[in-house]
Amino acid sequence: MKQTPAPQPIDDFAGWLQAFTQPTVLLELAALGLSVAFAWGLVAALRRALGDDSGKSIWFGKKVVDGVFFPLALLVLGYAMLELLSHFVNIAVFRLVIPVLMSLVVIRVGVKVLQATFAEARWIKPLEQTISWVAWMAMVLWVSGLLPVILNELDQITWKVGGTTLSVRNILEGMVTAGGVLIITLWISAGIESRLLRSATGGELSLRKAASNAVRALLMFVGLMMALSAVGIDLTALSVLGGAVGVGIGLGLQKLAANYVSGFVILTERSMRIGDVVRVDGFEGLITQINARYTVVRSLSGRESIVPNEMLITQRVENLSLADPRVNQTLTVSVGYESDVDQVMQLLTNAALTQPRVLHEPGPAAQLANFGADGLEFTLTYWINDIENGQGNLRSEINLAILKALRDNGIDIPYPQRVVHSR
Repeated sequence: MKQTPAPQPIDDFAGWLQAFTQPTVLLELAALGLSVAFAWGLVAALRRALGDDSGKSIWFGKKVVDGVFFPLALLVLGYAMLELLSHFVNIAVFRLVIPVLMSLVVIRVGVKVLQATFAEARWIKPLEQTISWVAWMAMVLWVSGLLPVILNELDQITWKVGGTTLSVRNILEGMVTAGGVLIITLWISAGIESRLLRSATGGELSLRKAASNAVRALLMFVGLMMALSAVGIDLTALSVLGGAVGVGIGLGLQKLAANYVSGFVILTERSMRIGDVVRVDGFEGLITQINARYTVVRSLSGRESIVPNEMLITQRVENLSLADPRVNQTLTVSVGYESDVDQVMQLLTNAALTQPRVLHEPGPAAQLANFGADGLEFTLTYWINDIENGQGNLRSEINLAILKALRDNGIDIPYPQRVVHSR
């Protein structure tokens, strides 16, 4: 294996520092300041032109200098200044600035992509710190001239795996390549997902969510293959592993595979959508997430149920808002036999209409349902179209309005009465 020539590490630290005392350093500093000002102005102008003030952009970040575009633009300008000044002066400042800017670009890309993709994960912070430490250590080794030396030494530590000879350097380079491919994959998938889901609602939201999940899975698979190829692993050897995975899915992972297939079926046919109110297995709530393996249903009390997607396909599910968001509710009220029937029906209807959530079309209706043992039984039927805001709270408000109306008009609510004969 041909080795790359190893540059000599810094052995004259005083001489290295003396290079920064030359008068030409002022010219380099002026060029660096000009590059910083131009990069800042370019990013600020682009941000205003694109109207990006949300703070969620990977390119720009919350401020001009904390996104990816600013260090990337500064790195490009720094390279241009390096090439220009190298024809006239001995370069000192830019030989240090360029590795620093490259490390900053790596850190910004890694941190911003992870924040955008896994916004609420607890392990993101330690991973961000790890990326920062690795990038800065690589910069220090590069500037000092030790990085090529260390890589050549690591290239001497080898072992044979099957027909492939691997070294520590291959493994490290493969890990770096895999990390880079993973970051780029997550970046592309996050951009596609935000673009697809930006203005989607209802059934369109579910379909676009399925498309974004499929794109992310495909990109992750391609990235994994590229990373394995970079390490030096023969991909044809994975055919045996693929056959084993197929057998495992067919035997031991039937339920898991069924849940994944069911998830894509639900997202594709749109029988259930994010925002629908459903009742499944005795649990009623609002669908907040539809993932590849499971669906999250949140009840109005705050409890969440994680429902396997296979259950939503194979069992009976009541969707209260699939074709029509309007939902019918019914109340039962008993009054004394001496009450005015027409007046009671009017009072019940008016009590429902006082609530802004009750629809006027179709309007509420009161009916004499039954001649009970203790009084006349009326039913009040009304419609709402925002069941996600709760049912019990509205029922309570209408009951209170009915009770007040009956008391104000002197209408008796009968108590159960029984006659006991004794001998």
